[in-house]
Amino acid sequence: MTVHVQPTVNAEACPALVLNADYRPLSYFPLSIWCWQDAIKAVFLDRVNIVSEYDRMVRSPSFEMRLPSVVSLKTYVQPARNPAFTRFNVFLRDRFTCQYCGARDELTFDHVIPRSKGGLTTWENVVAACSPCNLRKSDQLPRDAEMWPRQAPYAPDLHDLHRAGRHFPPNFLHESWLDYLYWDTELEP
Repeated sequence: MTVHVQPTVNAEACPALVLNADYRPLSYFPLSIWCWQDAIKAVFLDRVNIVSEYDRMVRSPSFEMRLPSVVSLKTYVQPARNPAFTRFNVFLRDRFTCQYCGARDELTFDHVIPRSKGGLTTWENVVAACSPCNLRKSDQLPRDAEMWPRQAPYAPDLHDLHRAGRHFPPNFLHESWLDYLYWDTELEP
């Protein structure tokens, strides 16, 4: 089937927010969204329910439908219990901020206890750091460098990363998404 989009419909302007079967976003950062083509394909494959729609239409010779703005999966996807230990997730946990000076540019990561002194590359020993602070601390212990992280490194759970991700909303938020995104809600610890 060939689907033709109205000339006024910009493909980039109509992403669909993807919710799990429990109506929570699959992820907050990056926000779980699909392009309109993937959303329509999932509708035709009967993998999602349409929760909300845009005013814009797509048409083919035998078919017409409004573009989905929010879809929910029909089958629940179990979220990972423990997030992967990645550079991105370390930055997200630390809110893309150097844990020594608060800078947001030139981020890298630092071993609080240097590897040369037996420190491991683990959640509990790695923090986001800007390049100048990382160079200044070098392979010294925090007490020797007189540099202590603002927040002690820890292994976050999925909720910690979702909470951190809420501080970085995407550039595009459609009004139909707001009921499913609790950006301003303070979460209990």
